[in-house]
Amino acid sequence: MGYFYKHNIHPYMECVRRQKTLQTYAEMIKLQVIYQPDYDLQGFLQNVVFRESERCLYCYHDRLRSTALIAKRGKFDYFTTTLLYSKFQKHNIIKQMGESIGKSIGVSFYYRDFREGWKIGIKESKRLGLYRQQYCGCIYSEKERYFTF
Repeated sequence: MGYFYKHNIHPYMECVRRQKTLQTYAEMIKLQVIYQPDYDLQGFLQNVVFRESERCLYCYHDRLRSTALIAKRGKFDYFTTTLLYSKFQKHNIIKQMGESIGKSIGVSFYYRDFREGWKIGIKESKRLGLYRQQYCGCIYSEKERYFTF
């Protein structure tokens, strides 16, 4: 079972593109996915404004908590995150945060370092013709990725 969290993805058309890619892939592998129904970009920005250097911590927490709540509601044994696939994310923080959130909500966090499959994943996504994002999702990471002086 998958869960698509989207409050942090900017601009909106990038969010749509990522969701459509997941829908295509989910159909290919017969994966059921729960899609977050709303798009609270304003809420995300309000929670990180003036704390931009700490935005990842807020994003990790919000995504993990949202996923844990879905897992609790669905009576799943575990929850995890695709953040653990990225070599650009802070694994130690994600692991600690996931375990803490899991304890407080009552669903165990599954940690595994999925980065070992990073290159294979790139190759496979290209073979399947799937869109690959070029930044984590938020407006700040988009700027960091593309803005040059």
